[in-house]
Amino acid sequence: MPWDPIQLNDGHVIPSIAFGTWTLGNGQGSIDQIEQAISVGFDHVDTAQMYRNEEEAGKAVQESGLARKDIFITTKYSGLNGLDIETSIQNSLKNLGVEYVDLYLIHHPRLAQPNIPTAWAKMEAIKRAGLAKSIGVSNFGVDDLEVLLASAKIKPAANQILLHPYVYARQAPLLAYAASQGIVSEAYSSLIPITHQPGGPVDKPVNEIAQRLNATADQVLLAWVKAKGAVAVTTSSKKFRLEGYLRAADLQLTPADIAAIDLAGRA
Repeated sequence: MPWDPIQLNDGHVIPSIAFGTWTLGNGQGSIDQIEQAISVGFDHVDTAQMYRNEEEAGKAVQESGLARKDIFITTKYSGLNGLDIETSIQNSLKNLGVEYVDLYLIHHPRLAQPNIPTAWAKMEAIKRAGLAKSIGVSNFGVDDLEVLLASAKIKPAANQILLHPYVYARQAPLLAYAASQGIVSEAYSSLIPITHQPGGPVDKPVNEIAQRLNATADQVLLAWVKAKGAVAVTTSSKKFRLEGYLRAADLQLTPADIAAIDLAGRA
């Protein structure tokens, strides 16, 4: 299915759809959900210190039987328990049961202590040590990225941000700036228009497109994310929905479809 890998600026590639674990909690239930996602074809698992389910993600990956090289693991420095970046990556690797992660992100610019350049230098050291193949950030704005890039020896490979039609107008300059710097954008919470804000202006174009393409509204929104060039980070406890998410890459949205969703998102 054409969720084609996206080339990162450091030579690695990232699967363009990820199973996110933000809302899963921990325990056996989260292990089961991650295993289910892997079983239907997800090969990118996105977790974080803050989610408190790195250990569960690691168990699910190990139980999947996949070789380490065949699964892409993202985790994030969330400042958990006040620990520094160097200690936190070691704890994350131990929790996950791996020797490296594919992508390590600073979860939010406020966690870049004492400042962004100092924190980023620590991330660069982690990459050079082979503990993370790629490094990046999350929730960074244009100003934050400019501060980072002014001193960076290694550019961030990715910036994971909130992205759905209702925030697209606000986030469009950030997407454009990241693209101009060779930084891949990752989109989380892209299904909010139907999961948390149903009944809004986006419903009309999304539902009309879904009907025309014999698809579902969530598939249309994920296809919209793909059209924006972003990696989709999404989740569901339902196997049939996960399978649908993977099929969403086959949808061919027209420029008019994308424009209609964008316009409704600004309403």
